[in-house]
Amino acid sequence: MIALALSSNPLPRRESLYEQTYQALRTSILSGELAPAERLVETQLAQQLQVSRTPIREAFRQLQREGLAVVEPSGGLRVISVSVEDAIHLYDCRIALEQVAVREACLKMRDDSPVAASDHSILEDLQQSILQAERAVQRQASTLNTFQLLSLDYQFHRKIAASTGNPWLTGLLQQVFDKMLLLRVQTTRHDPKVLDICHEHRQICAALASGNPDTAIAAIQAHLEASKERVVKALDALTQTTSEVGRVSS
Repeated sequence: MIALALSSNPLPRRESLYEQTYQALRTSILSGELAPAERLVETQLAQQLQVSRTPIREAFRQLQREGLAVVEPSGGLRVISVSVEDAIHLYDCRIALEQVAVREACLKMRDDSPVAASDHSILEDLQQSILQAERAVQRQASTLNTFQLLSLDYQFHRKIAASTGNPWLTGLLQQVFDKMLLLRVQTTRHDPKVLDICHEHRQICAALASGNPDTAIAAIQAHLEASKERVVKALDALTQTTSEVGRVSS
């Protein structure tokens, strides 16, 4: 039986049942509550969320459209699994998009920009995000879970993208972030040190404050390349461990 955090109470009826069901399942997938490759069973989920199978099916279709669930050859549905190759491809896309984001953000922060004064608040927001993340890391064991820590990480990057005023850029990055959450939750549980990135975020802040787009691009690329290396290494180790357990159990 799949155990969902929301399974103890029926969903409130303030919004459409489809929307609530979809959001509940999406959050469970992105938080790792529904694990990669775990089967999504209509009857179980309908019982746990106390809804009919119709909103479950509608939610399943939306999860498929977003690439968070895939159909098995047998016709069943599973949460997607993110391979090492997937992780590399996702990071390559993210690096390209975030280079555009920091370049545009940096240009807006130049003193000769007509919106430079307001953009000083962007730097303050980013610095506050870093402080919040640093405090969270210190109390990680007792108060915050992996999903919450990752959300703080992505919050920093979302703020940079949002400062560009480009909704297409922020939308594309959000799609990448959603997929990356799946692998980041998995690898962070295996190796919590992959979230030790506050120092790198401070370097990005300093690069943005310099007003030099090349410096900002170099900073974000160095950060994401280092993150890519850490995550791929952790995913490799996790894959190897899973294979060894499988061989022993067989």
